[in-house]
Amino acid sequence: MPDIKKVAIIGLGIGRSHIVEGYLPHPDRFELAALCDLNEERLEAIGSEFGIERRTTRFADVINMDDIDIIDICTPPSIHFELISQALAAGKHVVCEKPLVGSLADADTIIELEKSARGRLMPIFQYRYGDGVQKAKRIIDAGLAGKPYAATCETHWIRTPEYYAVPWRGKWATELGGVLMTQSIHLHDMLTYLMGPIEALFGRVSTRVNDIEVEDCASASLLMQNGALATISATLGSVEQISRLRMCFENVLIESNHEPYSPGQDPWKIVPVSEEIGRKIDALLAGWQPVPIRFETQMRLFHEALVSAGPLPVTTVDARAALELVTAFYESSETRSEVKFPVGPESAKYKSWRPV
Repeated sequence: MPDIKKVAIIGLGIGRSHIVEGYLPHPDRFELAALCDLNEERLEAIGSEFGIERRTTRFADVINMDDIDIIDICTPPSIHFELISQALAAGKHVVCEKPLVGSLADADTIIELEKSARGRLMPIFQYRYGDGVQKAKRIIDAGLAGKPYAATCETHWIRTPEYYAVPWRGKWATELGGVLMTQSIHLHDMLTYLMGPIEALFGRVSTRVNDIEVEDCASASLLMQNGALATISATLGSVEQISRLRMCFENVLIESNHEPYSPGQDPWKIVPVSEEIGRKIDALLAGWQPVPIRFETQMRLFHEALVSAGPLPVTTVDARAALELVTAFYESSETRSEVKFPVGPESAKYKSWRPV
């Protein structure tokens, strides 16, 4: 019987999805033990819905619960750094929604805190999970895809003024960014998960769809470390919503499904260059075991890592790479110049990517 970990959820917006998709499917691994939310009506409703008796509006109460093993942070982004730091200092394991923190400087501080912490920190990148993306990962890692040529990454969603009626949304101080930070960050993580790290980026951002502070349109040209070229396109003004990743390799074309919020699931388009490559791919994927999408698989792998002391499925280094892309995007758009990677303390945006 696996070691059952007691979980406290902080923030019950996306936190409810963590409950339904991530924890309830694994009753032999997790016990939902406490809820925390500033919205008392929502707190009581979700507590009653799932039969969770311990409910509080104070994060300090959760920190002081000795039996809690995992604190899952699903709050607005601006307070992630403070909550992560407190939870790690209290010896808790931590799960945290994207964006992990509000700057590369904060990300590097968290990486240092982890080195002496008893608990472990797993950022959320649930789009990595599903049969489609994991089959693509296996094909690429096995070397069957061959030389990477080019990729396109499109996050074309829609957000209306009603979405931004929530006070913290659309503002630099609380949401920390726009489409790059809140929506397309997932597919951009999937791009680097499959195509490898970035060498350089030239990007532009604009606010064209809604009357908000942050960007809602973005585009970029990327050079990957492996020499492949990639383009990014993101908007919150698309009447038809899609998330689409299309990658051209020497031996195969790989294209995700177009589901905006579950691009990792099948069916993915996998087109081999020849019958021989097709047979090799079929042999590689023979006996495939299904990979449940999104939080269900990520939380299972998190539990396995905690019990075995093995590698985490998603790390703070992964989250930093996603924020490095965002930082480079804002810097390039502001300076109208290409940004080289890695992005570190020499960057004017290292401590904050907010506009000057």
